[in-house]
Amino acid sequence: MSDRRSFIKKTLLSSTLLLPGGILESCANPVQKNSNEKFKPLILSTWNHGMPANDRAWEVMMETGSLIDAVEEGVKVTELDMNNLSVGLQGLPDREGIPTLDASIMKGDGSCGTVAFVRQIKHPISLARKVMDETPHVMLAGEGARQFAIAQGFPLESEKLSPKADELYQEWKKTSLYKPIINIENHDTIGMIALGADGKLAGSCTTSGLAYKMHGRVGDSPIIGAGLFVDDEVGAATATGLGESIIRICGSFLIVELMRQGRTPQEACEEAVKRLIAKNKGIEDIQAGFLAINKDGEYGAYAVHPGFNFARHHSNGKDLIDSKSKF
Repeated sequence: MSDRRSFIKKTLLSSTLLLPGGILESCANPVQKNSNEKFKPLILSTWNHGMPANDRAWEVMMETGSLIDAVEEGVKVTELDMNNLSVGLQGLPDREGIPTLDASIMKGDGSCGTVAFVRQIKHPISLARKVMDETPHVMLAGEGARQFAIAQGFPLESEKLSPKADELYQEWKKTSLYKPIINIENHDTIGMIALGADGKLAGSCTTSGLAYKMHGRVGDSPIIGAGLFVDDEVGAATATGLGESIIRICGSFLIVELMRQGRTPQEACEEAVKRLIAKNKGIEDIQAGFLAINKDGEYGAYAVHPGFNFARHHSNGKDLIDSKSKF
């Protein structure tokens, strides 16, 4: 569990960040000082693994100018990260010992595609992109998604667990106790949202879901409006944490609609957490966090408990930020 426990520890970076006005600030132990900061372009993504994902997304955005390509390629880095046990086929499996994946992708014009309960596909985010681009549908799930993947030329990967996932699964089977530890087993996503210099927006979200979930369980990540929502007229939001708690409030859609009504991204994220707490029992054992960007380049983040952080890339630099939290 040591790799995953590192997500709740403060990450120290040795680089510096050039802030507006030309001030250089150390990125060691960064904190969110000003929720009214504005950046265009801007990429945000969840957790420590958002840093390398953002690096790739920024590179693609600079090379191609395509936000949707950027958010797809960015999270593909995380889908291949063997040290990440909450995204990709190397992620921790369900109770049956099978890794199943969910993903979604969305443009600010309303175009979107998602896949749920997918097996043997290395890049579910790319399969979600194919659903968006090549079908009249929004979501494909299970065996239907698998058949579509084969038809689109996706290779089927071995269903063998990664060494680390197998080790932890064998240990879990000794008790088969299902009580995820917040910020470890129940943060289960990379969500990425991006704002271009032209004010257009895009987002992506991909996960292997909760560790040791019931076979067939689907979380918030592939549900448009729950784990991800993007609207060029307003802004974008993404979520991470216990998917059931996020689905109950349509968290990402809620945040975008609150911004439409005039809330800042920070205010909208805080209101979403407030509603999530009101709709879920046992909140002491539930972690959920939200990220948001509005079309002007303001951003916000908020979580139920401490420990949620996010990566921020913009034209002046990049950093890892500890989110504010309710408790």
